[in-house]
Amino acid sequence: MTATIDLAAHRPGDAELRLRDEVRQFLDDQRAAGAFRPRSDAWMSAADPTFSRRLGARGWLGMTLPARYDGHDRSPLERFAVVEELLVAGAPVAAHWIADRQMAPSILRNGTEEQRRRYLPGIARGECFFAIGMSEPDAGSDLAAVRTRAREVDGGWEITGTKLWTTGAHFAHAIVLLARTDGAPGDRHAGLSQFVVDLPHPAVHVRPITTIDGEHHFNEVVLDHAVVPAGALLGERGAGWRQVVAELAHERSGPERFLSTAPLLQAWASGLRGSDPVAAREVGRLTARAWTLRQLSLAVAAALAAGRSPEVAAALVKDLGSRFEGDIVETVRRVAGVEPRPGADGLAGLLAEAVPHTPAFTLRGGTNEILRSVVARGLGVR
Repeated sequence: MTATIDLAAHRPGDAELRLRDEVRQFLDDQRAAGAFRPRSDAWMSAADPTFSRRLGARGWLGMTLPARYDGHDRSPLERFAVVEELLVAGAPVAAHWIADRQMAPSILRNGTEEQRRRYLPGIARGECFFAIGMSEPDAGSDLAAVRTRAREVDGGWEITGTKLWTTGAHFAHAIVLLARTDGAPGDRHAGLSQFVVDLPHPAVHVRPITTIDGEHHFNEVVLDHAVVPAGALLGERGAGWRQVVAELAHERSGPERFLSTAPLLQAWASGLRGSDPVAAREVGRLTARAWTLRQLSLAVAAALAAGRSPEVAAALVKDLGSRFEGDIVETVRRVAGVEPRPGADGLAGLLAEAVPHTPAFTLRGGTNEILRSVVARGLGVR
């Protein structure tokens, strides 16, 4: 027997529309002042702590956090509106991205009161950045293949292991990682726990991984018998897998899963003059797909706001959206007649940034093959 995905369409209200106008005006002013230039894949590769603090000062970080933690008591859909505008503009949001997107809700849901008061106000101000330690060597996208161990010692935990592809660990103030506290590796999802490890730490070594474009976003993080206090345990001991799965719904379903290359599409479309019917047709096709993906992502956001956990729909957003992002790059490269030029302004520079990033779109956040298995299992066909 197969299941279906039941999500309601979201229609923005006046408050959301006014908020969008406010964000667009801010971004126009920032661009005019030279505060940033649009980047492809900015949420992954364009980190600017000063810009993050500006967003924090305007109340656009930690939006859904309660006011008692210096949050702003806004709805997830209002946050969606702000995030969507930042992504389309290619604004430099990578510094705060992980902290604001998934660690703030995770710490609010699973953390102790001490952890909430320690981290959440800084996240809302754009002054506390996080990395996530999930992937490990030789494990591919299998998050359950955790070999990092956390052993209980006097006054805390001793953690030993290696994490790979940890975005932003070189400037993060803390890393949240998944480690085995109980059982054996064959137990898979049981016996795993999450920890918050403050950085820098004398026994945590952050080593850069340089990508093909010569940039440094990823890191290898080696924990060499790193001792952390008992209060570093996030949530319930042994419940780490359940907590991580809940975080992934936030990670996989957001607008960043289909808007990473939106600045490239926007730059191409704005340069068309109506004399190229092939280009106009392709822009139309891509725009229609973007609109469909947006409705699905918005519906997932609305479901999350209602307290539901739409894992299947979230996996669909990531699978369809990340392929769409790559199709934008390939279409522009094939049709626009522009050579990529690293460092250039406009379409040539955006294309040069997007091309080497494209293979990662379907890998990060769980490969699309893994996500299709999630969808198949959720629909009862596997």
